[in-house]
Amino acid sequence: MSANKQAQEQERLERDWVVHLTELRKRLIVVAAWFVAALCLGLYASPRILTFIKRDAGPVELEWSVFALTDGLVVYMKCALLVGVLLTLPVLLYHLWAFARPGLTEAEAKSTLVYVPISFLLFAAGAGFGYTVAIPMMIRFMIQLNQGIGAAEVYGIHHYVSFLVSFLLPMGIAFEMPLVMLFLTRIGLLAPDRVKSVRKYAYVGLAITGTLISPPDFVSHLSVTIPLLVLFEISAFLSARYYRRRSLVPAVQP
Repeated sequence: MSANKQAQEQERLERDWVVHLTELRKRLIVVAAWFVAALCLGLYASPRILTFIKRDAGPVELEWSVFALTDGLVVYMKCALLVGVLLTLPVLLYHLWAFARPGLTEAEAKSTLVYVPISFLLFAAGAGFGYTVAIPMMIRFMIQLNQGIGAAEVYGIHHYVSFLVSFLLPMGIAFEMPLVMLFLTRIGLLAPDRVKSVRKYAYVGLAITGTLISPPDFVSHLSVTIPLLVLFEISAFLSARYYRRRSLVPAVQP
């Protein structure tokens, strides 16, 4: 009889596992379809976006050049990819939340749902900060450097757009730091004492990250690293504040 029950329990677990995988597959298909649609929209909008970037290039008057027949196609695809990622991110986050929803309580579901729009806004804020603040500083410095050695300024559209995409995507991800640290605090994996003990290592890691995602000059490194350090301190403050509030809840409850 016990063997029969074990077999039934194993069958039930396998059935539940298949149901979960089927649901995950459906949600991934929806996200993939949305990404393809967003990519198509990005391809359609690419000429307008590229015209805006060329017109609003800050301290440099861009006269874009192409050095290969495929440069135009590559630029269109990279521009469309950036649009596709931006538009797909909230949909992906929502479906991840919806997939995990059955395992959450009502209160946990409501509190974690707000992470979806906040995560998208933080990513957009990071990309916006990179485009409006960090990149103009980098461009200004590099132009002065190029002019100092008497170089003729001819900018390839492929290299310029690749530079934008390779910088803005990591900046958008880096701005997710407050949400990640707050989430880790909520699930009990992070505490203020832990943050204090790893602060110096976090500073080194963020400095290395800022060096990797910025052009190889001191001004660019500072323009990226300093905001990352400030963002870490803001994240640590929010994490510590939430931790203190949560630790006081049992004391005030009857």
